[in-house]
Amino acid sequence: MAGMLRHVLTSLLFVALALSLTGCGDDRPDKIAKYQQLTEQRLATLSSMLDTGQLRNANLLSQYSALLKQQKPDLSSLLDELAKDAGTQGPMYSSLKRRLAESKDATNFADIDQQLAEAENLYQATDPSLYNDMLSDPLNVVADMSEGKLARVNAISREAAALANNAEDFGPGSQLVGNPAYGNWQTDSSGTSFWAWYGMYAMFSNIVNRPISYDRWSGKRGYSYYNDVGRYRYTSPKQADAQTKTFEQTKKRFESQGKRFDSPYAKARSGASALSRESAALPKANTTTKAGSTANAGGKFRSNYSKDSSFRNSSHRTTRSVRRGK
Repeated sequence: MAGMLRHVLTSLLFVALALSLTGCGDDRPDKIAKYQQLTEQRLATLSSMLDTGQLRNANLLSQYSALLKQQKPDLSSLLDELAKDAGTQGPMYSSLKRRLAESKDATNFADIDQQLAEAENLYQATDPSLYNDMLSDPLNVVADMSEGKLARVNAISREAAALANNAEDFGPGSQLVGNPAYGNWQTDSSGTSFWAWYGMYAMFSNIVNRPISYDRWSGKRGYSYYNDVGRYRYTSPKQADAQTKTFEQTKKRFESQGKRFDSPYAKARSGASALSRESAALPKANTTTKAGSTANAGGKFRSNYSKDSSFRNSSHRTTRSVRRGK
């Protein structure tokens, strides 16, 4: 009788343990799938808004580019390339589509936490208000190329920003330097890294004084939305790893010379103006925390995933705020 009782108790214990393990199952794959589904919806919404002229900065980018082409026809090819960001053919929108596709392959990530962080970052990056603010960088590049004839948007003046940040003038296109949608850092045989533009953006190299080195840019860069607000949302884990590698190589080179080298993101630059509430609520580039095993020097990449599983989609509210030009 005692043996039978022990057998029953043991069986009950195993059942209870099995139920406990079932209740504590890993829900991260479901969260990833849900974020990916919502991101696909947001991308479709974003595409529609771009096509129908509902994003203020996209409209201004088209208008600015067209106006400046009349004043400086020799820059038409470059301006046409910049204007692509006003639609779905530009590097920013294309990058989000590519990252979404890559986010569905677990082998692209160090672990499931990194995959979850990327899924949420993509969901946030496709928010129309954040994307509208992100477009302020190429828009202000065109504004600066107009030599003051066209006003900057979502940023203080070029002169005020340079004074506030003790920044060097790296010439036209400087807001896009560091943004992996437009180029990357390449290291020469001496160990020095320089910014290399992609495709037609290489025309910037013809209108700047000299190549932009990573070490010089790191200490003297000015404000940009990507580098100071949206970097961890608009950067894939692979791109983050490349940025980290460039920093670590440069830091090692400086240390070998007995010098100190700080990350370009160790201190956020000032210069933002009239950003959306969504952007204003984001942590600065130098205060973000690590997600999974993806890190970036001076500013770790993270997920702001909430334990609330409702996954509220604020596209309708956001659309209205972007239309008003917030």
